[in-house]
Amino acid sequence: MHLTPYNSTEQIPEQAIDIRVVIADDHEIFRDGLRLTLGRTPNIKVVAEASNGEELLELVGIHQPHVVLTDIKMPRMDGILAARKISALYPNVGIIGLSMFDEEVLIIEMLHAGALGYLLKNADKTEVIEAIKTVNRGETYYCNGVSKRIMFTIAKSKINPHVRLAADDFTNRELELIRSICEEKSNKDMADHFNVSIRTIEGYRVKIMEKMNVKNTVGMVVYALQHKLYEPSNPF
Repeated sequence: MHLTPYNSTEQIPEQAIDIRVVIADDHEIFRDGLRLTLGRTPNIKVVAEASNGEELLELVGIHQPHVVLTDIKMPRMDGILAARKISALYPNVGIIGLSMFDEEVLIIEMLHAGALGYLLKNADKTEVIEAIKTVNRGETYYCNGVSKRIMFTIAKSKINPHVRLAADDFTNRELELIRSICEEKSNKDMADHFNVSIRTIEGYRVKIMEKMNVKNTVGMVVYALQHKLYEPSNPF
């Protein structure tokens, strides 16, 4: 089988065109459920399904998707090797790794292979859609369900897709909030501590995520650890 590299269509506004998606998983029931879920979502279109990595690689060449959702563990060619080949041949395709388990080694290998996102298979519909849209924009997405240990593992790896902002780019209050978030303080706890409303804390969260260009608390913690905005007293 000969596959010719191509340059995918430049990223364009989500409202202007459907995000073409290819799904790869060796469990047909899981693929069916994911396809039905995404089929009811505006501006997202599942164009093909694969049951193993070899099929996935071939289908990416045929359908030129914007995003691939692939299981990490598959027969004939696993998701890690498939991601590595897709990244080399089709660098503009956004890859999201899927797994049943929160497994450190597999997550890091998948991200090193070129995946921009990682989702646990029990992620809800809203998070799957957000991950697809985020990765389609060329940005990273880490699953909300990823454990704190995995956050530290990602942060200590060489994977660093973010444009670095120095501590000076954050206000003192933002830096305090970042540290509190990394220590898993609730919005209520932070509101009480800083003597502000919960709504004000939520506003700070949004602004900090915008500065970091991340989508959730996991992304914030990984960013803070990688850029030395927070150093835990008892790291994993």
